[in-house]
Amino acid sequence: MSTPHLALDLAALSRREARRGRAAHWKTVCGLLLALLWLLPFSFVVLAICKSTEEYATSAPLALPASLAPLLDNARDAWQQGEMGQAMLNSALYASVGTGLSVLLAAMAAFALTRIRFPRRNLWFLLLFAGTVFPFQMYLVPLFFGFQWAALLNTHAGMCLLYTALCIPFPVLVLRNYMQSLSLEVDQAARMDGASELTLFLRIILPCLRGPMAAVFLLQFTWIWNDMLFSSVLGNRPETRSIMNALLVFQGSYAQSGPNIMLTAAVLASLPTLLLFLLLRRQFMQGLRIA
Repeated sequence: MSTPHLALDLAALSRREARRGRAAHWKTVCGLLLALLWLLPFSFVVLAICKSTEEYATSAPLALPASLAPLLDNARDAWQQGEMGQAMLNSALYASVGTGLSVLLAAMAAFALTRIRFPRRNLWFLLLFAGTVFPFQMYLVPLFFGFQWAALLNTHAGMCLLYTALCIPFPVLVLRNYMQSLSLEVDQAARMDGASELTLFLRIILPCLRGPMAAVFLLQFTWIWNDMLFSSVLGNRPETRSIMNALLVFQGSYAQSGPNIMLTAAVLASLPTLLLFLLLRRQFMQGLRIA
């Protein structure tokens, strides 16, 4: 009596596995189609930067380039004409300092909001996070006059302070939510052993935040690198100009160079954030799963 039932069960399991295999197959096909759809505009950019200005003007947009030789010439022209070297150094400084300080300060603030008991903790959190409610355009006029009064306008220190302040609220939200999931018994045991709050934060809590901190670091670094609103108003001189502001100026000043040169400059400007993502991809994905 058990043999037919066993055969029926095996057949049902086989059909179920077949359905799962077909579902996984169609998911893969849909994912590939979406990837191709996303890569289509990027393929236009890749083809454009491999063409000379004359070839770009006379050939079809999706026509294959005659050779890859114009790529280096386009990169050199974009780098020199757009003055991208100084702009990239400025953006790297703003993104590294602003993101590093903001994430560290956010981790300290999240530690205080979740591990230390003091009155009105939620009110302080809402006060920190209230800065993200309003659009950033509202801050431009008071920031401009405040930077002018403090002699921080068109200075590297002023831009670093600006980005540090702007990037604190979001990491506070992410790290606070993660720290709330950590057990408080570890804190109590460390305090009973004589550990101070600073020791507890540096040696116990901070090592547990590597994943979430890497995730918010990458997100905030990318935001600062791509920002053009504040850099074009508060740091628009050549010595303090960010890479996105430099691309804007280059588009207006060197339009006669050809769209292929502008596209090459845009690709060069996106490479640092792409490389950073490749370096931190494992920590980034881990941080997203944890957070």
